Amino acid sequence: MGLVPDFPIITIAGTNGKGSTCAMLERILTEAGYRVGCYTSPHILRYNERVRVLCREVGDERICRAFAAVEAARGDVPLTYFEFGTLAAMRHFIEERVDVAVLEVGLGGRLDAVNAFEPSCAIVTSIDLDHLDYLGNSRESIGFEKAGIYRAGVPALCGDPNPPRTVPDSARKIMADYRQIGVDFGYELQDQGWNFWSHDTRIEGLPLPALSGSFQMGNAACALEALLAMSQQLPIAVGQIKAGLTHVVLPGRFQKLPRKPQIILDVAHNPHAARGLAENLRQTRNEGRTLAVFAMLADKDIAGVVQAVSPGINGWFVAGIDYARGASAGQLEKIVRVHVPGAQIMVCDSIAGALAQACRSAGENDRIIAFGSFYTVAEVLRTKQAVAQSFTTETGV
Repeated sequence: MGLVPDFPIITIAGTNGKGSTCAMLERILTEAGYRVGCYTSPHILRYNERVRVLCREVGDERICRAFAAVEAARGDVPLTYFEFGTLAAMRHFIEERVDVAVLEVGLGGRLDAVNAFEPSCAIVTSIDLDHLDYLGNSRESIGFEKAGIYRAGVPALCGDPNPPRTVPDSARKIMADYRQIGVDFGYELQDQGWNFWSHDTRIEGLPLPALSGSFQMGNAACALEALLAMSQQLPIAVGQIKAGLTHVVLPGRFQKLPRKPQIILDVAHNPHAARGLAENLRQTRNEGRTLAVFAMLADKDIAGVVQAVSPGINGWFVAGIDYARGASAGQLEKIVRVHVPGAQIMVCDSIAGALAQACRSAGENDRIIAFGSFYTVAEVLRTKQAVAQSFTTETGV
């Protein structure tokens, strides 16, 4: 296809935090006036969410044109869904003449389609146990796969404060410019904000990121270290950093829907992400109960997620995911009962049904947290949109 980008690329891998770091980089660079291409996955409602320029989703006609170009070029070469989409996204960015591209790795790193393109900076946000069938069953093996995005002589950032040895070892073996959070760069929390520090740079009085959770500070520090490493190519003012942190948006990450009772959406689908969700629930004031609308894929660590979140949950509304890999409501019920003795559980026939039951059970001061998968969040958003459209049709409002 002749895809040879003439713009810098920031590649981001990690068990969790990839999407948040991409979103912060995308927003800060956009605030700085750059034409930014951003490729992320998975999407929640529309495929177009994966491919953005200037924080706007690609239109149907443009992405289909890119798909057609991939199809025409591949001949007899078989491509996976993700490989096909990655090539289409890069073609679109080249056609759009972006100034910089932010690329989120789909799975692992070393063998991921995104790794076909040479980065000007590479970030591994975190390393934990997920996708064990593909990446290995230890943090060491998973870290090795994720460190595969590093390149010789290129800034190689790690946002995990305690990474497995395979991450720094892989970076040093190829002579990458390895930078470790807490050692080479980091952050200091203040009463109303935070300070960023690096070896010879300090930025004080930064606003907390608009994305919820104390764990977002590590992602923000990685984003700023990447921008610092690329400051010769992409100079940015402190005011533009502040604006980007303040305005960043990322659906499905402790996303609060404006209604009573409050509904919170979170795609947390592994124990590491679930611990972050649990911390967010603890830090967020709530006068009433917390009810869970819960659905997950069967090949995930369901027990680990349940154990992480259960201390903050007062009632469970479980449902299956209508997908080949989806766990059934019965499977979820059994796991919750084993790990949360005495839990109040209602088995529902669908995610939409679970949401409806939770809403009927909730008082005005209660909150509902819908989590466990991108599929769970997507179904809740579709249900919400359908209800809103029905209300508009019936009332004319």
